Amino acid sequence: MRVHVGETFSETLTMTPEDAKAFSRAARDLNPLHHDEEVAANSRYKKLIVSGTQTAAHLMALPATYFSTRADVVGLDFSLRFHKPVFADETITLEWKVTEVTPTSSGKADVAKMKGRIINEAGQLAVAATGRVMVAEKL
Repeated sequence: MRVHVGETFSETLTMTPEDAKAFSRAARDLNPLHHDEEVAANSRYKKLIVSGTQTAAHLMALPATYFSTRADVVGLDFSLRFHKPVFADETITLEWKVTEVTPTSSGKADVAKMKGRIINEAGQLAVAATGRVMVAEKL
């Protein structure tokens, strides 16, 4: 088996306003809360927030990066729920835990079901996620 139930992996990232602005523009998320300091300052958030597409991208990239160090990997599905904003100037921790592993019918790959989350600087749950990836010696 290439993946094990209980396997965990994480990464700590520091968000920056510059990265938040660039990512939201590249993703075509033109919500001014992600790139206009004046609009953000006058909002309920009081400062720039990171686009949900950016936090989703970081969460989905982590399993691909982690598992690809030892095998081929492809994402199958991901679901996210946003609980708190991620601010464009804070450090966050992304975490995943493998909760179930099922071999494919051919036995040549494992499908790993995972639970993930993003914890903000205050230690609060910002994003909750579930996901599935297929991991194999060769895809």
